[in-house]
Amino acid sequence: MFHYYREPHPYFDNDVLVIGGKNSAAISALDLWRHGARVTLVHRGPKMHNHVKYWVLPDIENRIKNGEIKAYFTSSVMEIATDHVVLYTPGGEVRVKNDFVFALTGYHPDYDFLRSMGIELSSDQCRPVCDPQTLESNVPGIYVAGVIVAGSRTNEIFIENGRFHGQQIATHLKQKMGAGAGHSTDQSK
Repeated sequence: MFHYYREPHPYFDNDVLVIGGKNSAAISALDLWRHGARVTLVHRGPKMHNHVKYWVLPDIENRIKNGEIKAYFTSSVMEIATDHVVLYTPGGEVRVKNDFVFALTGYHPDYDFLRSMGIELSSDQCRPVCDPQTLESNVPGIYVAGVIVAGSRTNEIFIENGRFHGQQIATHLKQKMGAGAGHSTDQSK
């Protein structure tokens, strides 16, 4: 069983179970299916989560509707064996042939680590206290980036909008280094 998905090619022509109903599960299930795996998705909720990216949700729903990806909703995994899994579904126990399992059931930032660095977290959503323009935290010289910026609201930051965080941080560091480096403006040297 794996808790992180990296790439689909080793699972070609294999039966793969993906556990979860959010972005990681949906994107991984689609990628595996597109690269030749036989995919079954199991989720404890009645449908895919409403935080699945708006451009991914119709794709996964259509693959399920077309029977290209088998899905069990309001279901859970009871047993993982070498060549099968047993699911508990509304219709009772179901045994599914299986070679690999990806348990992609969610991510949350390591709040204890952030606190150990002295970073303050908001009380309601555990968002790190930081300057929204520079992403420097309340601890000078420590920056936050990516999904961590959103605290417990991890569905707000994607690769598509979090990819600018590095530029924000680099720009601020460049400004800080330029201001304190004593650079001369004399071009004759």
